[in-house]
Amino acid sequence: MLKTKIISVALGVALVVPYVLAAPTPEEDRKAAVEYYKQMFPDVQINDFVNGQYALNEDRRKQWESLQDFPPYEFAVAEGQEMFETPFANGKTYASCFDNEGIGVRQNYPHFDQSRKEVITLELAINECREANGEKALRYKKGDIASISAYMASTSNGKAFNITIPDDPEAQAAYQDGKEFYYSRRGQLNFSCASCHVQNPGKWIRADFLSPALGQPASFPVHRSKWGELGTLHRRFAGCNNNVRAKPLPAQSEEYRNLEYFLTYMSNGLPVVGPSTRP
Repeated sequence: MLKTKIISVALGVALVVPYVLAAPTPEEDRKAAVEYYKQMFPDVQINDFVNGQYALNEDRRKQWESLQDFPPYEFAVAEGQEMFETPFANGKTYASCFDNEGIGVRQNYPHFDQSRKEVITLELAINECREANGEKALRYKKGDIASISAYMASTSNGKAFNITIPDDPEAQAAYQDGKEFYYSRRGQLNFSCASCHVQNPGKWIRADFLSPALGQPASFPVHRSKWGELGTLHRRFAGCNNNVRAKPLPAQSEEYRNLEYFLTYMSNGLPVVGPSTRP
């Protein structure tokens, strides 16, 4: 019983309880989350959580695996590579803006920039690279930015997420803001992100089979059959807000970047598998 209570507090499920105990550290949160999902799904290998609902349902997994010989995002990734390698008008490329020339770096995003005091996501970094080189910013939810991000993610396939939270009050605050967003109820349906992905993964809600929170960012950008194209994680955040009848925030808003920071930190140690497909 004590163990369950500790896990609940660390996961944030008990946010309504007055703060009698010191708040858990991010690493305590992460370890508690891993233990929570291990107990909930003891037959699922830890690295398989990156495959979301397909780790939980054998029939859906078989359908998903049948798509992998000719994944629907294949052409978009190729287009993303071409755009990534094509010089800007000034002769530079995206490679000039990233560590290791942008290859194999997805697992390090998002990160907290201590000089700017804010979370930097991969898509934000892509657009800031464009603007620094005299190009116009791209739309954040889909299209070219999803293709470029998908190509960059593909070069990190198999690399373990390594999200750091500096010993900096503002970095810690960004993480806590993301955590609070994840567990806060909103919208006419009064749902939080955790209502589906912590409390009810592996269950159906209408036509949707709910995935666990652990590993969710690893597959993005994703090609959803519902969208018919690739989309970014922030597009999915906005879609979830719409689903609970809450007003979605702009992609790359501070709130969504902090949410991504928290959620991706929870997946530290799990492999990048993006891009991928979802219903």
